Amino acid sequence: MSITDTAQLATARRLVVKVGSALLVERDAPRTDWLASLAADLAMLRANGVEVIVVSSGAIALGAARLGLPRGGRGSLADAQAAASVGQVQLARLWSEALGAHGLVAAQILVTIGDLEDRRRYLNASATLERLVEARAVPVVNENDSVATEEIRFGDNDRLAARVAQAAGADAVLLLSDVDGLYDRSPLLPGATLIERVAGVTPDIIAMADGGSSSGLGSGGMLAKLQAARIAERAGIAMVIANGTGQSPIAALLAGGRGTLFVPQADASARKAWLGGRLAPAGVITVDAGCVAALGKGASLLAPGMTEVHGDFARGDLVAMHGPQGERLGQGLVEYTGAECRAILGLKQDEQAARLGYAPRAAVIHRDHMVRE
Repeated sequence: MSITDTAQLATARRLVVKVGSALLVERDAPRTDWLASLAADLAMLRANGVEVIVVSSGAIALGAARLGLPRGGRGSLADAQAAASVGQVQLARLWSEALGAHGLVAAQILVTIGDLEDRRRYLNASATLERLVEARAVPVVNENDSVATEEIRFGDNDRLAARVAQAAGADAVLLLSDVDGLYDRSPLLPGATLIERVAGVTPDIIAMADGGSSSGLGSGGMLAKLQAARIAERAGIAMVIANGTGQSPIAALLAGGRGTLFVPQADASARKAWLGGRLAPAGVITVDAGCVAALGKGASLLAPGMTEVHGDFARGDLVAMHGPQGERLGQGLVEYTGAECRAILGLKQDEQAARLGYAPRAAVIHRDHMVRE
């Protein structure tokens, strides 16, 4: 279904609800009363026929409190991994008890970025989510921070929630946070205005983002939420940012509470949506102005338009495309290795064979394996 109003979240077929660390943990202790009220909201949605998936932060904050680690467990990668290992046990128990009080079964799923970046593993995760929902369990998903590294991780559960929504075929994502939504400037500044509806995450919208996490507990911020919105809108999924700090936050939102709705902008094929949502390109190809114009008309990326190649990538890897000023144009699956791309940089097709030693392929990145920003 197409969701064009926050009240329609109550009629979604499948909804992903993301819960931030600042909502679950306060002064090193879990907010059990608040979690109980949220569980009641989720049970209400389930009773109304909405299939619910939860993406929950909080493991690092909970584990850091239990271990007595400084800076909420984020002082170092080792601290974060240790805190996550301890906190994930507590987090799973909290969700199991809160949902169990309403007769709901919680199912824990821990994922790494590779589980959703690799196509086969993505499809496996999708099948698992589907089966759990069919069995009327409530999947509770979190990044597996105990093994994730700084270089290979989502880094925030906002983007993870959007990717989970893709994998689960959800209609909408609700990001519950400690902010009301997207403001036209920092909400701490005088005159800041809440943007209630966004029809496409443009550069002007991105410019409104405040990159920090106001609580200091989480790893996201408004920029991460806007990146999540871009993933969602490309897949035809609505997304809402709303303040979840009060009791029964979903019921409050449905009753007319404030928030920002990001309206879906496209309904890409499943493969294109997966490709557009991938977050870890293996390299960057910079192109000239003529190539930018051609790409804008739906063309493939060809060697004559390339001006720079960065990264040691293999054929079939995900590679980002940048314009002459460094602006991001999109990303796609490359047909050559990084070394081969550098070898044919700027060459016309009849010159490429001599450099490569074999007949060149039709494109460096074919338009069928490419998504534009």
